[in-house]
Amino acid sequence: MATLREIRRRIRGIKSTQQITKAMKMVAAAKMRRAQERMFNARPYAGKIKELVEHLVLSSEGVQLPLLQERPLRRLSLIVITADRGLCGSFNSNIIKKTLGEFKGHKEMEISLLCIGRKGFDFFRKRNYTIARNYVNIFNALEVSHANDIAGYAIEQFIEDKTDAVRIIYNQFKSVAQQALVAEDLLPLKIHPPRESVSGEEYRRSIDYLYEPSKEELLKALLPRHIRMQIWRALLESEASEQAARMMAMENATANASELIESLTLEFNKARQASITKEILEIVGGAEALKKASA
Repeated sequence: MATLREIRRRIRGIKSTQQITKAMKMVAAAKMRRAQERMFNARPYAGKIKELVEHLVLSSEGVQLPLLQERPLRRLSLIVITADRGLCGSFNSNIIKKTLGEFKGHKEMEISLLCIGRKGFDFFRKRNYTIARNYVNIFNALEVSHANDIAGYAIEQFIEDKTDAVRIIYNQFKSVAQQALVAEDLLPLKIHPPRESVSGEEYRRSIDYLYEPSKEELLKALLPRHIRMQIWRALLESEASEQAARMMAMENATANASELIESLTLEFNKARQASITKEILEIVGGAEALKKASA
């Protein structure tokens, strides 16, 4: 059984840890609010440019652009977005498991990674996976230029026929308590009719506009911008999800620390009571022994 001094030392240590988890929760909450604001501002634009690109592709006949070209899948590039730091629950491990699942599901393909975030980069680097490029510590000061650089590299690899498809894996922000694991195809751009019952040809006949310049020229300009915007949105979604996951993890850690302190306090009181009872019994026994000796 632990001594009173050991139990008291453990209680002090847990209280110190609890203060740290409380502070980390407050910091994560403040960062999450800022990340949420940026994410919510980016979503409408990302959704609108995607809608416009889909409409242009579906309403065009025979448009041949490099970013729309589908070819046999022999090489796959995965953009994997993790965090730079831990202490955020299963945020990083879920992304890593999903990425490993891609390797298992495409054993016949040559897969290269573009790692965003130190946790994913460290994991795959230590296990000798092919890492084409990595971005670490960018979430300390996330800017649109990061998304432009990542998109530029992915587009270059696809156009130069160094990869046949580009897929992005990240955590999408749903709520403070929920993040959805998402794997999206970025390249080649796959467009589907808005409803299953409407074919592409029927869609072209039902909706049409006059464009200046031509649809092909608009698509040439919009497709790279669309890819950059989707990557930027994914980065913002991941940033907000990370802070939400960290806030919940620190909240749970603080609650667990309170339960542990309560349990140790009860154990301390029991041990202290047992010690006091033992001392009283020793005093009573000593007094009885003195009485017997004097008699």
